[in-house]
Amino acid sequence: MTVQPSAERREFLDVNGIEVIYNHVILVLKGVSLRVDEGSIVALLGANGAGKTTTLRAVSNLLHAERGAVTKGSIALRGERIENLTPAELVDRGVIQVMEGRHCFAHLTIEENLMTGAYTRKDGRAAVEQTLEKVYAYFPRLKTRRTSQAAYTSGGEQQMCAIGRALMANPKMVLLDEPSMGLAPQIVEEVFEIVKDLNTKEGVTFLLAEQNTNMALRYADFGYILESGRVVMDGAASALRENEDVKEFYLGTGGEGRKSFRDVKSYKRRKRWLA
Repeated sequence: MTVQPSAERREFLDVNGIEVIYNHVILVLKGVSLRVDEGSIVALLGANGAGKTTTLRAVSNLLHAERGAVTKGSIALRGERIENLTPAELVDRGVIQVMEGRHCFAHLTIEENLMTGAYTRKDGRAAVEQTLEKVYAYFPRLKTRRTSQAAYTSGGEQQMCAIGRALMANPKMVLLDEPSMGLAPQIVEEVFEIVKDLNTKEGVTFLLAEQNTNMALRYADFGYILESGRVVMDGAASALRENEDVKEFYLGTGGEGRKSFRDVKSYKRRKRWLA
């Protein structure tokens, strides 16, 4: 069923001023706030180490596995505080994370990998089979390779499998971590096209962390740029694409007339978030 976009979207996720500490001493997130509206695609942007993955893990409550914890702030899903929920309880509420690096079960076939995503479903085998066919419709390559062991499939196929496995749980929101990592540009575009289709046709909400700022801003509705654990800029994706600072420091364009390293350093000092 195609989901028609509404004129006014409702707030789905509210992250309010969270701080995250690893190993009781390492402060990684420093007052991060963001909002994800229902039925939207929101991008977390920034360089490696900016805090994107930590933000996703704070939402999905996977920090404890890395000896991390939210020490300040709040996280609410449709108005319900979720910081103390287990990852399994969040899955029951429709929040699924696709981890960075694909993480397929190498010894299982593609179809067996997909079916593990339906483990928590309680709506019967027929409904699960219907979802499986829907996943194959979005990822026809997976249907072709469904009997192949995941270890012997390409990186792009493994990324599609990881996203498809998340879809098997019938999610309301998918937290997608670095979907373009290690993939050829053509495959990256194919993956993002599928994400856009899932958002438009199925109403799946996406919060995605991505270093490929150019690609993410093409497909997202809204973006947040993180540096050193802080949100330094946010706005509609279309506005961020046209922002001169974003163009120079994240899209690799702009900055006409600044040819020397000294000029770039001077310009950096004028950046609003480094002032």
